[in-house]
Amino acid sequence: MSKETLLTSETEKTEAPKIKLALEEKYEEEKKEEARNIGEIKEPLHPDNIGTETVDQLPTPVGYRILVLPFTPKEKTKGGILFSQESLDKARIATTCGYVLKMGDLAYKDKDKFGEPWCKKGDWVIFARYAGSRLPIEGGEVRLLNDDEVLGTVSDPESILHLI
Repeated sequence: MSKETLLTSETEKTEAPKIKLALEEKYEEEKKEEARNIGEIKEPLHPDNIGTETVDQLPTPVGYRILVLPFTPKEKTKGGILFSQESLDKARIATTCGYVLKMGDLAYKDKDKFGEPWCKKGDWVIFARYAGSRLPIEGGEVRLLNDDEVLGTVSDPESILHLI
């Protein structure tokens, strides 16, 4: 136990024990640990927080394929209700909206089938619930879709998910 010196008068010094609570020590250690690990905590991937270096590291779709980042639902509702991690994972897997990250060189090139492209890089698209190949990556997953699996485009994925 450490001792702290208290001055009661100029000439007289008395020593009193310094009180340190166990929980206080634990919280201080947790704060220090969090400060060390700040760079290691990964948020779920979202078009707002995905950088160009991350996109460059993702696989490049070939042929008529499209690389899509599925929509990640919010962890907390407007009313303050928190969703469990299991519910969020199920929603990510079963989502029907995604953000187009990359397109293969032959995507929408068949003029007999498409006429004009149905979507472009940077669009939010709607696709079938379990369409495409799921590729797990750090922070979430991406999907490789065929160009004809895109059902439509939307401007805001949250608005369409509230209607379903």
